Amino acid sequence: MSNEDEEDAQYNHTNRAFLQAFLARSTLTFDEAKPILAAIFTAHEAKETLPNDVTEQDFQSYLSAANTAISPFDLEIRSTYHQVSRTRTYALVNTTSDPITQLATTRTPDELAFLKRVLDAMFETYNTRRHEIMAITSTQAVQLHKTPAERDGNRRETQNGGATQGSSGQGLSMVQAEKVLKGLVEEGWFEKSKNGFYSLSPRGLMELRVWLTETYNDVGEEEEEEEPVPKIKSCFACKEIITVGQRCPKKDCLCRLHDICTQNFFRVQKATKCPLCKTEWTGKDYVGEKAVTTTEKYMQGKRRSAAAATSRRSNQAPPDESEEEEEQDDT
Repeated sequence: MSNEDEEDAQYNHTNRAFLQAFLARSTLTFDEAKPILAAIFTAHEAKETLPNDVTEQDFQSYLSAANTAISPFDLEIRSTYHQVSRTRTYALVNTTSDPITQLATTRTPDELAFLKRVLDAMFETYNTRRHEIMAITSTQAVQLHKTPAERDGNRRETQNGGATQGSSGQGLSMVQAEKVLKGLVEEGWFEKSKNGFYSLSPRGLMELRVWLTETYNDVGEEEEEEEPVPKIKSCFACKEIITVGQRCPKKDCLCRLHDICTQNFFRVQKATKCPLCKTEWTGKDYVGEKAVTTTEKYMQGKRRSAAAATSRRSNQAPPDESEEEEEQDDT
């Protein structure tokens, strides 16, 4: 039997079924893969296989076979850890083309221009020396549905918006913008938190890593007296991009750590001090949406919103039973 025949024998219908399931989901964790592989094994072997019967070795074997099959098409299954749960997430990555170009296969030029405005807001507007939020609320995102030219009342091109090639420059409607955001979450590019903040998902960070660094850490052509501060930073412990976690209390220090990374890191260091500047690490200086949701201004706004909602509900409350009885007696 030739090597090609041996490979065909090893790569069978179960491998094809697994790859199809992966392609349909874009991202996958081991826990998500277990019921998929269990169903495939059950159909193939004609006897029931339970999800808990699927092992990590089974999963890795099918991932390896899938990677071998898709490599001629410049595709690869890569993995990264979720910044909060530290669950390993696997995603299908195009190894050659620009991620934004990849999205062009499913998005219109105007939708891509909107996406670029949202990313600019995440990594420039809401990523400052004081507050490294790198996330955007639903309201803030939808307000970017218009191009800068439309918002300014003219048609001039600007750096942060409507210059996407092929774009009509007309922007999107608010309904269209909401639909795009929903689609990006469903496709695994964005995550939406319980507080209503959009941020890049593990898949988004994995695929856009190089593009994010090249786009937002560009120092420019002119030499500056002070070294520019990078917008895209990495966790000091695991070296992965950090958009959720903790920062050094000293604003000029570039040390960042994922929340979960701090546990083992400081246990090994035997001191809760910044490894770069030796400032005492408080654990109360945040990266991500907590950089804003823990501020007094934000909490005051939430309290005012809650009070206003309570007031509206009380004003709209139906009449009590005694009032209803009186109305009935009158009739």
